Amino acid sequence: MFGIDSGGSALDPVAHIIQVALTPVFLLSGIATLLNVFSTRLARVSDRVHRVLEALSDADAVQAKALEAQLAHLHRRSVALDIAVVLGALGGAATCGAVLTLFVGALREETVVSMLFGLFGLAVFCALGGIGAFTAEMLMASTGIRLEAAESRRAAAEGDAAEVPEPQPALGATGDAAGPGDGA
Repeated sequence: MFGIDSGGSALDPVAHIIQVALTPVFLLSGIATLLNVFSTRLARVSDRVHRVLEALSDADAVQAKALEAQLAHLHRRSVALDIAVVLGALGGAATCGAVLTLFVGALREETVVSMLFGLFGLAVFCALGGIGAFTAEMLMASTGIRLEAAESRRAAAEGDAAEVPEPQPALGATGDAAGPGDGA
């Protein structure tokens, strides 16, 4: 008060700098977790592509067409995941840049604000973009699963219809099909 420092130690400014610098580290931890999820999903897509390619080598023309549609769907999913991974990595790099700026900023106060704003803003934007691309991939995956289930149900229904013999009309006394008014 009145220009006199009534409390606090010389370590307070340093502690504040460390606190502010550690805040983006939590964002970095979240981005790293997202990157782990993205890479796991990408590995699953890759495994699925290999299974479809193996099945494609033994498929007839009808099966090959369905398998090629699955490959196109898996390709779109992998592109969405690639975008998510790239944006997540850029977000992580921007977050690290923000942390570095906070530490270096203690030396030069005037340039820190705009640089920190830009780097942290880029990190948040990239994280949001990665989440958006991941959401698109998840929607593609769930749509693919629903289409696959519908195709399996349709194929099963066609298979059941082919196995069940058509009902034969009842024969009358003369060997002709009994009509509604024959009383047979």
